[in-house]
Amino acid sequence: MKVKTSALAPFVKSTTMTRAEARKLPVDDLEKLIASLSRTLSSEKSKLEMKQAQERTATIRKVNALLAENGLQPKDLKKSSTKPKRKAKAKVPTNPKAKAAAAATKGKRTAVKNGRKPSSVPPRYRLEFGGEEHLWSGRGRPPKVFKAYFDGGNSRESCEISA
Repeated sequence: MKVKTSALAPFVKSTTMTRAEARKLPVDDLEKLIASLSRTLSSEKSKLEMKQAQERTATIRKVNALLAENGLQPKDLKKSSTKPKRKAKAKVPTNPKAKAAAAATKGKRTAVKNGRKPSSVPPRYRLEFGGEEHLWSGRGRPPKVFKAYFDGGNSRESCEISA
């Protein structure tokens, strides 16, 4: 089916061209044009909604006919769709070094996924500031208190917890 191109098609593609042509028209004519286009738009939307509703109804009828041919009820579809999905099995490495690495990291990656709290790391640095004790494991970005302390010319060793 060949679709006819509209005289308005160039205006849809170019906002600049639309503005230039609109400036040539008086304000009253622009308002009439906008009102006319709004009515046309609402009419086309309602036609499209009716067409989609008809297509949906036809599809439902086809599905019900297929169900009836096979002796099924709509509730049978719900029963089969509630089966739990199988989880994919994890790949087991065959290389001895890879096996050792996998054994060393076993459980660490999945701790958060499984809803468990990951193991806590003991603090490595202690800093007392403003009457409060601040602790940091030394992993990740330093907290603001430690960053300010280090930026002030102090070293990490000065607040390191001795073992």
